[in-house]
Amino acid sequence: MKQKINLVAKGFCMGAADVVPGVSGGTMAFILGIYAQLLTAIRSFDIIWLQHIFKLQIRHAVQRPHFNFLIPLFIGIVCALIFFTRIVPIPVFLHTHPELVYGLFFGLILASIIILLPEIKPFKIITIFYLITGITMGWLIVNLVPMNTPDTTSFVFFSGMLAISAMLLPGISGSFILLILHKYDTILSAIGHFNFMILIPFGLGVVTGLVVFSRFISWLLASFYHHTVAIIIGILIGSLWIIWPFQIRKYITVHNKERLISSTPYWPDAWNYTVMYSLFMMMIGLGLVLIIYVWSKQKHN
Repeated sequence: MKQKINLVAKGFCMGAADVVPGVSGGTMAFILGIYAQLLTAIRSFDIIWLQHIFKLQIRHAVQRPHFNFLIPLFIGIVCALIFFTRIVPIPVFLHTHPELVYGLFFGLILASIIILLPEIKPFKIITIFYLITGITMGWLIVNLVPMNTPDTTSFVFFSGMLAISAMLLPGISGSFILLILHKYDTILSAIGHFNFMILIPFGLGVVTGLVVFSRFISWLLASFYHHTVAIIIGILIGSLWIIWPFQIRKYITVHNKERLISSTPYWPDAWNYTVMYSLFMMMIGLGLVLIIYVWSKQKHN
């Protein structure tokens, strides 16, 4: 029972990470020490499992997947999604208090970089190349300006598949991908109001992305672990450009909703309460991730 409660708590941390467009649920799983176990559990839904389903071998079909691990984790993720859309509406705070919210996100990502850096060992000259490649990729991704995208079933499905793929990869936020695809508000509103016309195709896309990308990322990490981690860290560093809390943000109104069209970082020229509170939130984000990481390490030792 204690282990299941622990998994629910870790799931809540992962779900909370993916609500905010700045830190990846995959990064949180990595920090919590369950990343490899998560990929293995997802891959347990394989061809053999499908054969059991088609042959109506219910007992074998139920026993093969790692439900003891996945169900508590899933409960925690769902609880976080509902909490941060209905009780603490993060999307609203992004508009009303952007410096504070992005300050928290900045601290979360900075802590993720600090935690992932020791994974690059031994550090070689070629590692710098992969880091620079990742930084370039991250900078290019975060500077993509969201465009108007359709709310069709097929595109919502595609959005789910792409977002979950990003979530699985430590370093890339699924929420940020949804922002680029202009589907962040759409999906969060659908979760908050139980709009199944959006949630069903999105969920099917998520399942498809899980099945396909979990296998790809497992192969990538198994074959090129240090190079892959170096690129992931580079992407995180590159993403700090857009997460920096002090930005000149321009919005347009589309269908009675404000949409971010550009964001230009600046260095504050005066010390005021906004700057002070933003830096305070940055420290909270940094501290939270580091505390969770140390706590997880102690649990595994």
